[in-house]
Amino acid sequence: MNLGEFFKANPKAALGFSGGVDSAYLLYAAKKYGADIQPYYIKTEFQPRFEYERAMRLCEELKACAKIIEYDILSESDIAENPQNRCYYCKRRMFSLLREQAYRDGYSLIIDGTNASDAASDRPGMRALGELAVRSPLRECGLTKAEIRALSKEAGLFTWDKPAYACLATRIPTDTQITAELLTKIEKSENALAEMGFSDFRVRIYHGAARLQIRAEQFERAACEREKILQCLTPYFGNVLLDLKER
Repeated sequence: MNLGEFFKANPKAALGFSGGVDSAYLLYAAKKYGADIQPYYIKTEFQPRFEYERAMRLCEELKACAKIIEYDILSESDIAENPQNRCYYCKRRMFSLLREQAYRDGYSLIIDGTNASDAASDRPGMRALGELAVRSPLRECGLTKAEIRALSKEAGLFTWDKPAYACLATRIPTDTQITAELLTKIEKSENALAEMGFSDFRVRIYHGAARLQIRAEQFERAACEREKILQCLTPYFGNVLLDLKER
């Protein structure tokens, strides 16, 4: 089965849309094959502002009107307490909200951007998707991340080379309480590094300090700009550490 065949058999669907490489291409393909596709963006404290803005830009370029579902994800104790299976609780809650709204809008089929490269054992949230009967056309059609990037480039989507980006909650160690204040500190720190020109990095929490994970080719630059990095990050974290393992 290919995507054209999938959307011929399923011409109407609600899409859990993040604006990442996979969901962006899935939205493009659905429109290409004439499907009635409605993207839903679930806006929580876990998504930084720039991710939301890029998702809206992609929708605008594809002439798709996304519906925004705003939700205080930290009101869920099973998520805010950050247990080992937080991703399961988070994914289940977010797609439950999406499904409720989609049903009210007349969409019975819910789809997401999981691809054939995503191993179920590495994605706790995939169990939640299965329980909610969410389908993953990219995975069902055997499309890998590399193939989706190539197809996205061919289609002219600016997301084709977008680095993988996990939500801000992944920066916080398991069993450490997730708070809005901590998420804000992480987001502002990462924004500061991005403005300095660093790319494909993470600012993770380590015993209250900021632990920078960057690519090996940026180590030398980070050392040279040590003082500037400290100046940018110390308003949010008292200690800043550089992880010498490549991100």
